[in-house]
Amino acid sequence: MKKVIATSALGLVALGAHAQSSVTLYGIVDAGIGYLSSQAPLGSNSGGHSVVKMVNGVWAGSRFGLKGAEDLGGGTKAIFQLEEGFSPSSGAMSTSNLMFSRQAYVGMTNAAYGTFTAGRQYTSYYTLLSPYSPTTWLTGAYGAHPGDIDSLDTVYRANNSLVYQSPNMHGLTIGGSYSLGGVPGSTNAGSTWSAAAQYVTGPFGIAAGFQRINNSTSGGGAWGTDSTTSTASGTAPSVSAINNGYQTAQAQQRVAVTGGWAFNQQWDISFSYSNVQYIPGIHSAFVNEAIFNTGGAVLHYKITPALDLAAGYSYTRATESNGITSAASYNQFNLSQFYSLSKRTSLYALEAYQRANGQTLGTAGFGHIINATASVGDQNSPASSRSQVGVGVGMITKF
Repeated sequence: MKKVIATSALGLVALGAHAQSSVTLYGIVDAGIGYLSSQAPLGSNSGGHSVVKMVNGVWAGSRFGLKGAEDLGGGTKAIFQLEEGFSPSSGAMSTSNLMFSRQAYVGMTNAAYGTFTAGRQYTSYYTLLSPYSPTTWLTGAYGAHPGDIDSLDTVYRANNSLVYQSPNMHGLTIGGSYSLGGVPGSTNAGSTWSAAAQYVTGPFGIAAGFQRINNSTSGGGAWGTDSTTSTASGTAPSVSAINNGYQTAQAQQRVAVTGGWAFNQQWDISFSYSNVQYIPGIHSAFVNEAIFNTGGAVLHYKITPALDLAAGYSYTRATESNGITSAASYNQFNLSQFYSLSKRTSLYALEAYQRANGQTLGTAGFGHIINATASVGDQNSPASSRSQVGVGVGMITKF
């Protein structure tokens, strides 16, 4: 990162002994080549072919941003962050029509009272659970739990959010967020809210959180397959072959627990469990609540100061509902290798394999029962069969 102490001409010069301002310009550029076997159109389980293509932001989403702080005195600071994602392969914005798609917020922080921010940002559910998520060493693109249905990747950001996070209280940090839906006549429709807590002591840490996303109409509505959504409070949660038949849910709920243990400076392990519920409304294409439970673990080994290796496994199983008698299940295996050329620049390689079994709902919802197909990580590129292999290599540099 590059820190810029702004000049008086910009109005950000230090004003007295207690009022100092700073602005930091930072960014990440991440590009590589990826392979996926038997890729098929979403909603179809036939006609797939393998593909090799350029991939962007696999290890860490490519971005540039500004963040700053102004000392207001008494231990209180005003803070802001503006962050935009982009594609190195084309130069395009990562999300159309959003200038700062990743984050855009302003707020205040105090070491004794905590931090309060308002704008487009991550929910408390993600912020406090993410240090132990599978994406830390396996990435979201290849290592997120199938379809990232539990939102432990970094895809979901909520608009119109008010977020509070407490200071660290003897290892305990708590947080809560509420995203206003802005729907006339209803304070609940289109809103997102979450609460989470994290506790860290020595080499051990654990976090638990809850998140609920309400669609903007009382009867539900499709999430969309990209950043557009009927949920007025933010980017749509991922839609993939895993949850495609439930995308007309009136609401979604997530409960998750993550944690980790560092055995020493070389070995550490992280674990996660999540329960995801898709709740139908009067206009939903399915009639019974659908529940997915996922458990997983990641083992990380630092061979040398420059070389990190990781291996992970996750298992996802759906409930039998909406006429399904053989519930879908997904086994996913991951490997990663990360080599640091310097403090700012690294090379990486990723490998993933997923096997799907059982049945799920197709795009049409209730009555459209199909064989479950694989969809590695958050690629949202389903296989044309029950198995899928993903491989990626790339380079990342930070500034």
